Amino acid sequence: MVRGNDKIDSRHCEERSDEAISSPLVMRSPRKIPKIMGILNITPDSFSDGGCYFDLEKAFDRARAMAEEGADIIDIGGESTRPGALHISAEEELKRVLPLVEKLSQTLSIPLSIDTMKHEVAAKALEKGVSIVNDISGLKGDPEMKAVVAHFKPIVVLMHSKGTPQTMKGMSSSVEEVYKGLSESIEIAQGAQLSDEKIIIDPGLGFGKTFEDNWNILKKLDAFLKLKYKILLGASRKSFLGKQDSATHAVTAWAVFKGADYVRVHNVRETKEFLKVFEKLYNV
Repeated sequence: MVRGNDKIDSRHCEERSDEAISSPLVMRSPRKIPKIMGILNITPDSFSDGGCYFDLEKAFDRARAMAEEGADIIDIGGESTRPGALHISAEEELKRVLPLVEKLSQTLSIPLSIDTMKHEVAAKALEKGVSIVNDISGLKGDPEMKAVVAHFKPIVVLMHSKGTPQTMKGMSSSVEEVYKGLSESIEIAQGAQLSDEKIIIDPGLGFGKTFEDNWNILKKLDAFLKLKYKILLGASRKSFLGKQDSATHAVTAWAVFKGADYVRVHNVRETKEFLKVFEKLYNV
């Protein structure tokens, strides 16, 4: 499932309250280097790599390559969520992702994540070896998703989004609104009896947000530390960054200083090298 406020671009195939927001912030140590979640879209219409890995063997080879390049997690998505993307059925999504999940779960030692809003897809993927559910709706899109995560107890990425892929374009979301929305998703996850260690939050750059919203969220990223959960940042090749890996690296550097725990990227190799430099500089 693709992320963000973008159009299809195949050039990259190789690769709770206002008071809470305004309160003084507690910064995490800048020495913490975020883990890398590698993006693998099994779709014909994702904005950056649509169609590149729609073939099972190509997708398998790409996943193995990302693992070798230093990915800590592989995030597998079978439905594009770019603005204007067509909705597909759970059956079609499973047809796309399940063969790859089964093959990778028997091959790779790193965790697999399923990027889906559908409880049927999440349940089948978890049965086949996935350990993370990455839900762009923050458990709000499918009323049955809460029961699935309550049963399997996976790690869950709760993302903030506004609208649907068909309606999100042109919407706006303030930092305060994102904070409140994430707080609501956390309550749902807690209601599913998930422990704090299994909850990750994602402010959802590009999902029902203007270019200005995205920049404001990045500038105030450490505001979300007050929610006291690990933070994932997905800025890779977003249109407000010009869809460039170089600009993505700049945001990755910012994420280090602002306390992010994970970065979700297309270009794993360069991100790994980039973060190695940070780690060396912090520990000389």
